[in-house]
Amino acid sequence: MHKYRLVILNEDTFEERVSFRLNRLNVFILVGFSTIAIILLTFFLIAYTPLREYIPGYPSSKLRKQATQLMFETDSLKRSFDINRQYYASIRKVLTGDSLAVDFNKDSTIATNENQSFTIDVQPSRADSLLREKVAQEDRYNLFSPATAAVTNTLFPPVKGTITEAYDIDTKHYAVDVAVVNDEPVKAAADGTVIFSEWTADTGFVIILEHAGNLISVYKHNATLNKEQGDLVKAGEVIATVGSTGTLSTGPHLHFELWSGGYPVNPVNYINFE
Repeated sequence: MHKYRLVILNEDTFEERVSFRLNRLNVFILVGFSTIAIILLTFFLIAYTPLREYIPGYPSSKLRKQATQLMFETDSLKRSFDINRQYYASIRKVLTGDSLAVDFNKDSTIATNENQSFTIDVQPSRADSLLREKVAQEDRYNLFSPATAAVTNTLFPPVKGTITEAYDIDTKHYAVDVAVVNDEPVKAAADGTVIFSEWTADTGFVIILEHAGNLISVYKHNATLNKEQGDLVKAGEVIATVGSTGTLSTGPHLHFELWSGGYPVNPVNYINFE
């Protein structure tokens, strides 16, 4: 076996400074320890120092914090979306005649939806519908009837035009459709608060106002909405413009509904649209 010596000399004087005796075993041990030392040093630098953030594909602490924050925000948005969806579903039940009571308190509506796991059939019978229509026709000319008393103030006509489809309980058309030209201003029927102002697929832009005396007015198929949920409005104030939005619309008109005490009432009993 050949033996070798590694010598470090002074270049000017050729004086031997350091020398190492080398063989295969020494070289193997030196290379092995050097490799292990480099691996350990690299590991500790990556695991315990900020240098790891410069390695491609390794997430930084800032990114992890942002991901955690986004997760919490996403959960909050989902909760808020579920609350609004239940709230709007309650309003939709009232507008389609599937509810006998009007309660637009958001918190109580959500609590009711979460606690109740049953469905109540509130579809009025034909005899009840005929009786309501008869009473409504009689109340139209009775200044002292209970139905008239529920609407305490004189209502402002939201638009002026021709009624193309009248109020009809039998077909569940709890409204009057008033034909008006496009972009005609839609005015509030009375002082109140905007409780709904959104787009719906069937009826386009819809705005709903809550007035004193548990009175609700609904305006559908609008081209634009000028008020947002929570806004306070005065009687005669412009809240939208006439349009023909939504899949159920057949032309420019205003679909107008009145609800008193949770029941639909005929708007022409209280408003002159012509």
